Amino acid sequence: MPFGEQPAYLRVAADLRKKIIEGDLLPGARLPSQKQIREDYDVSDTVALEARKILIVEGFVEGRSGSGTYVRERTKPQRLARSGLRPIGRSTPFRQEQADEASNGTWQAESSAEQAAPCVAERLRIEAGDRVMRTRYVFRTANEPVMLSTSWEPLAVTGRTPVMLPEEGPVGGRGVVERMSAIDIVVDNVVEEVTARPCLAEEATALGGVAGHVVLVIHRTYFASDRPVETADIVVPSDRFRLSYHLPVR
Repeated sequence: MPFGEQPAYLRVAADLRKKIIEGDLLPGARLPSQKQIREDYDVSDTVALEARKILIVEGFVEGRSGSGTYVRERTKPQRLARSGLRPIGRSTPFRQEQADEASNGTWQAESSAEQAAPCVAERLRIEAGDRVMRTRYVFRTANEPVMLSTSWEPLAVTGRTPVMLPEEGPVGGRGVVERMSAIDIVVDNVVEEVTARPCLAEEATALGGVAGHVVLVIHRTYFASDRPVETADIVVPSDRFRLSYHLPVR
């Protein structure tokens, strides 16, 4: 294939994508049928089908069973602010995850003790199989799912203390920094690594998205000096939200 020449299905997908972006095909409009694409672009059924598949994967259109393929509503991504450690006394889990003082949100949480998987143990610098408290969160704003979070805390740190369950006890629901302070552990730094991957089916169900669409995943770990005291995976739908970091310059 000559340099710069695209396969036919990519050229068709690019032209349909352009029509969607420029408003020639509005949200809710039905995408041309496979037969119409074949005739309009003088391509085979296979090429037409592959072009439609690309637009579905990219999130520009959605298939409706027994009805056809339609242009999806594409909203402007909202800002999720993240700016490091939250001050003691103001660190609810929602504020810990979305550090925008103007935001207001709610969360659901469920905790259970389990053995640390090797990947979790590596991040917490403990042995695989050591006991951890896992907590799963669903965060919402205006009743809309915003993000998911699963956190793990070593029970060697929190076990048999008032903060063993993140959402219960005298500082339940106050965030990692304040909870650890209650047992005389000073959290003084946090590391976040951001990656992207396809959304899993169970995540799509919880977030109201589509399995296979791209989500941002934040791997976050809180440290007391060089000792990890909590690590979490935070999942954010990339088509609806963008991450914004405000970091001090030292």
